[in-house]
Amino acid sequence: MEVASKMDSGFQSVFRMPGTPPTYWLTRFAILRLLGITYAVAFLVAINQIVPLIGSNGLLPVDVYLKQISAALGSNGAGFVRLPSLFWLWHSDMALLTIAWIGFILSCIVAAGYTNAIQLAVLWFLYMSFVHVGQDWYSYGWEIQLTETGFLAIFLCPLLDMRPFPRYAPPMPIIVLFRWLAFRIMLGSGLIKYRGDEIWRNGTALYYYFETQPIPGPLTRWFHFLPHALLKIGVWFNWLAELVAPWFVFWPRLARHIAGSVIVLFQIAIILSGNLSFLNWLTIIPALACFDDSFWSRLLPRTLVHKAETAANRAKTSKPMLISAWVAAGVIILLSIRPALNILSPSQIMNTSFDRLGLVNTYGAFGSVGQERFNVVFEGTMDKMPNDKANWKPYIYKGLPVSLNKRPPQIAPYQLRLDWQMWFAAMSSPNEYPWTLYLVWKLLHNDPGALSLFAGNPFPAGPPRYIRAVLYRYKFASPGNPQGRLWNREQISIWLPAMSANDPDLIKFLKGAGWVR
Repeated sequence: MEVASKMDSGFQSVFRMPGTPPTYWLTRFAILRLLGITYAVAFLVAINQIVPLIGSNGLLPVDVYLKQISAALGSNGAGFVRLPSLFWLWHSDMALLTIAWIGFILSCIVAAGYTNAIQLAVLWFLYMSFVHVGQDWYSYGWEIQLTETGFLAIFLCPLLDMRPFPRYAPPMPIIVLFRWLAFRIMLGSGLIKYRGDEIWRNGTALYYYFETQPIPGPLTRWFHFLPHALLKIGVWFNWLAELVAPWFVFWPRLARHIAGSVIVLFQIAIILSGNLSFLNWLTIIPALACFDDSFWSRLLPRTLVHKAETAANRAKTSKPMLISAWVAAGVIILLSIRPALNILSPSQIMNTSFDRLGLVNTYGAFGSVGQERFNVVFEGTMDKMPNDKANWKPYIYKGLPVSLNKRPPQIAPYQLRLDWQMWFAAMSSPNEYPWTLYLVWKLLHNDPGALSLFAGNPFPAGPPRYIRAVLYRYKFASPGNPQGRLWNREQISIWLPAMSANDPDLIKFLKGAGWVR
């Protein structure tokens, strides 16, 4: 027992001894496990939603989209070069589901601790295949953030060795590139807020953010009613995490550890306060590169730490692995010029790719915060007269609020893609979201795929005679109100007028779009 204790003490001192070069065996382990979990969630979302969204009978059919791209660029080959995707070769519903399942299975293997460069390269290309044909449903910043993160992870691993602690150490250039990614994500998000909206600059943004964010979570209402002094402190913490901490991710150990801790704690706070898909889990991944093994040895199980020690003691140098890491670093540095200039620009844009593979992108979130929450609710009726006196039944979203007394569910890191798009649509007009008319058509026919995107079907016995969409303003109800409500709402306008399955204008529009024959 005494010998074992001395050995353990000696090992811990290697990780913690001042002046010793930092090692990153446990850092790589943590990065890849969380990446595997994130990939798995992203592919699970595709398994459940991709067919009703972009399948052959989806709201935005991938076949129609690829034909449009091919016609615009002159050929399928030109389309592939512009938007690389496996689905140029095969895009049936079976293809969409097969690729999603392959990605999910490979992701679970990564999450379990077993991966190599080939496996990660396959995952990267599979997910990029969905992003490039996903249209509105895959237009979010975290999609390209996942592909960029996944691309960097390829170079953390040996080509073939899948063990959690292989014989080769993580290449230092890739660890630095992960920090560079964390720097760009956080600083870009901070600057887009500071430049974008006065209520961020005056510290009042959180007075509105929780109530108006895309999909509230179980604790969102509690956060909304915190004292305004605490909400202002929350904005200051936002500035600390996004405008101050990023500058220290390249500093020596103590500063890096503090910066990384601030960034991770900030992401956890956002996770607790709402449902922002897998964005915050994904943003934690590059921040983990701020921590070396001296940090992880204090947190992770002793068995795991000893495995890292054994691997470090037996480590060998792989020239091909180091050369590929430096080549990747050179490519990333060159591709970083435009995103870096964008961060410095007064006309900064967010969530944009500057190269066809999305290897280095620009990021940002909530550059402006709405001060009112709007929601479009689809409603159906069996009545002959579709006026305000008709018995309208709402289609309940899985995440967006509709019922006034239903507590918001915990959805994230899973993403409800229809709900997210309808949050954007509520701030716009139907002209900007023409697929909503196709959704109306599908609801008028009780289409199983479209109905699967909602929490349930209010017309199980047969499709409704009319469908309309109503724009409401929602506000959190004060705690302890007599009705026991979580929300109050008022009708603003009719977002889409009542339409029937034989509406000639609706049919003409859908035929013109190629959605109905």
